[in-house]
Amino acid sequence: MATWEDVAAAVTALPDTAEPTPRRWTAHGRGLVWERPLRRSDHEALGPDAWPGEIVCVRTPDLDAKDALLASAPDVWFTTPHFHGYPAVLARLERLDADEAAEVVTDGWLSLVPRRTARAWLDAHPEVAPG
Repeated sequence: MATWEDVAAAVTALPDTAEPTPRRWTAHGRGLVWERPLRRSDHEALGPDAWPGEIVCVRTPDLDAKDALLASAPDVWFTTPHFHGYPAVLARLERLDADEAAEVVTDGWLSLVPRRTARAWLDAHPEVAPG
């Protein structure tokens, strides 16, 4: 089970990140990870499947990566109409594995930072295989 501390650790382990407001992290000034409580329209769209717990939204490299996450563990990953067509996925925080959270955060980060920054970080972390 991931916690907000796990999410923060995953983000702050990466360069060119910031937390401009609590539980909202950016990479190179762009949204990477943030807390995303469900809105009324989300509850209406999800109906009885609306998650009552804490929700984290994570930027994905693209829509294919988002679809892969959604298919991999629908009890963890989900989306709402608000995010259709946008490369970000929602996760039920208490069902999310901390290691998987770090992997998904890293993949999102790699898609947001300049290529030079990403390449330098990957060269220094050969154990990480993006995607």
